[in-house]
Amino acid sequence: MAPQPKHKRHRSSASSRASQSLHKTEVTINVYDLLPPSPLSTILWTLGASLHHSGVALSFPSAPRRPSIEYAYGGHSTPVKTGVYHTPPLATPPGATFRCSILHGICFLSPEEIEAVVQRVAGRFLGREYDLLSRNCNHFTSELCAELTGRKAPGWLNRAAGVGGRVPCVVPKEWISVPDAEEEELEDGEEEGEGQGGEREGMLEESRRRERRDVGVAGAAG
Repeated sequence: MAPQPKHKRHRSSASSRASQSLHKTEVTINVYDLLPPSPLSTILWTLGASLHHSGVALSFPSAPRRPSIEYAYGGHSTPVKTGVYHTPPLATPPGATFRCSILHGICFLSPEEIEAVVQRVAGRFLGREYDLLSRNCNHFTSELCAELTGRKAPGWLNRAAGVGGRVPCVVPKEWISVPDAEEEELEDGEEEGEGQGGEREGMLEESRRRERRDVGVAGAAG
């Protein structure tokens, strides 16, 4: 088989570079401190031991009219519903303090491909599965960053997850709008999750279960 002329390979390479320049998305990690503002929280932040909430902000330099958007994950009590939500970048969660932004990388996927990635990752992060230690907002941030840039988020984001067992990340009800998810059909007599105490109740459920287990163990030991 005769080798291809070099100029064809050059055209293909140039076409690939042009395609990448058309779809250039900046992937930024916004980091928030979940501890109340105080001298102690400042010290913990300086030492890298504070409790972090994070979100993945996407901005589109090649499409300046397209608004930037930030994706994050938190818990709620609605059955079979993603816990992923979106806000304008730097919309600080209730009770949190913005700390820093990290430009994590550049993504060259098209807007449609990015949306598909977000949908896919969001499907793996349901609101009822939120767990402060094993499946929190920083786990979502790391997974989405890996899908978009090939690199996970910095490990220090989750360093102090165990510190905040009583400070869950609560998703305001009105923020739960992305992506679409099929609602689970409720059995007869079962009430919908949002009517049972709202988002915070859903987030605190795991803490209560742990407390009940601890009490049971203590009683058995006694």
